[in-house]
Amino acid sequence: MSALHASLIAPDEPPAYVTVASGKARDGREVVFVCDHASNRVPTALDRLGLDERHLLDHIAWDIGAASVALKLAEWLGGRGVLGGYSRLVVDLNRNLADGSAFTPLSDGVLVPGNIGLDDAAKAARAAAFYWPYHDAVDRMLDEATTDDARPVMIAVHSFTPRLHGIERPWHVGVLWDKDPRLPIRLLAALRRHRDIVAGDNEPYSGRHPADFTIDYHAEPRGIAHVSIEIRQDMIRDEDGQTRWAERLADVLDDVLKDPALYRPARATAFGTDETGAGRHVLPRPPHMPIGRSAGGGERLVAYAETSPR
Repeated sequence: MSALHASLIAPDEPPAYVTVASGKARDGREVVFVCDHASNRVPTALDRLGLDERHLLDHIAWDIGAASVALKLAEWLGGRGVLGGYSRLVVDLNRNLADGSAFTPLSDGVLVPGNIGLDDAAKAARAAAFYWPYHDAVDRMLDEATTDDARPVMIAVHSFTPRLHGIERPWHVGVLWDKDPRLPIRLLAALRRHRDIVAGDNEPYSGRHPADFTIDYHAEPRGIAHVSIEIRQDMIRDEDGQTRWAERLADVLDDVLKDPALYRPARATAFGTDETGAGRHVLPRPPHMPIGRSAGGGERLVAYAETSPR
């Protein structure tokens, strides 16, 4: 890692990502959780991107409550996980780097001064320090969870603001998907059996959005079953809500994930294509360098809420 890239994360700051593992065996039926927007941290070198603290506590900076839910699900369901260590405003881990929203200068009406007028060198430095180390870690975890006989399931955990651009969003949970219906259709059906849960099918966002990255880049080319879960933020703002909704999702997922068909590879979709034929594009990544713990990753990030017994 060059001095420029390394200087974005000071020696006393948390790593670019964190990995977790429950230690519970799943008998060849591995589940990998990812949480792209787990943190609202901005490294000291970027001076809060010129934002007030209130903005960094808001939904524009992170997926409120998602990290805690993801950690609990990984623990209770015997899974593994990778969580992003810095704010989506530094670089959005779930965006194609070629998309303008990867380094957004404006989010929900709030100007982000530190992202205005970024040149290619500044973007490349952030990508090398935060973006690619995270995605390398996801790749490694999926590799480790893959055997000759079985493939892992990949679940992305996000949260969404209950009101956006003045519009109320009625869903409690959203199930996002694109080409592979195996897991999302089962999950939607299971959620909708609970009359008090309003579950959205590709709501409030769509898994078919061409700017999305993590699932498209990691799961689709491997042909592994996958889904993105969105949870409304007003329900998981505190520990009680996070525990309650992690329990509800764990109960549903525990049953859904018993299906052996989910662990067989399906037809893979090459990254860079979509259903329209228009294709997706990603900025060339920097020359690959092995990423070790000292270069951006850690086994645990203590600032995240610890899991509690279930």
